[in-house]
Amino acid sequence: MKLPAPRYKGTISLEETIFSRRSVRDYKDEALTIEEVSQILWAAQGITAPNWGGRTIPSAGATYPLEIYLVVGNVKDLDEGIYHYINQNHEIERINRRDIRRELATACWGQDLIAKAPIVIIIAVKYERATEKYGNRGMQYVNNEVGHCGQNIHLQCEALGLGTTVIGAFQDALVVNSLKIKDEPLYLMPIGKKK
Repeated sequence: MKLPAPRYKGTISLEETIFSRRSVRDYKDEALTIEEVSQILWAAQGITAPNWGGRTIPSAGATYPLEIYLVVGNVKDLDEGIYHYINQNHEIERINRRDIRRELATACWGQDLIAKAPIVIIIAVKYERATEKYGNRGMQYVNNEVGHCGQNIHLQCEALGLGTTVIGAFQDALVVNSLKIKDEPLYLMPIGKKK
């Protein structure tokens, strides 16, 4: 499914988003729009240099080991399920029709905010993309990259008037089993309208 084109100019400054960014764990029971979802996914891994594939975040040696997954529970004009972000065409592919937010909350040691958020972004990794080029040092580069990606998502949410937080406390095997993916999850980010 092709996503709406991302916007490259916002209504508040970068400095304002940095100043007001906070971890938000309580969300309104309201749907997000497909435009909001599109903008968040673009901020996470969108293409910014079409001629050579540069993205919104830096990546050591342009190895781009991160994969972005979207769990949808409540988005206008978008069915529930698990989606994979395909940044080359700014589109998403549904890989499962189930709303697994409750399962993810259980996998995150009962953090119920995940079940209540309209969407959850999962930042996962294919380590071999970095380690084949850089050996064990590639692991450090992946850690750097996931931080860049998480911060972009945080700042984009703030610019949209949405809230999020980074969840790192989860049982890896349960998250992988719920998503039915081969990639290794690093961050879960529930996103919704701030209460």
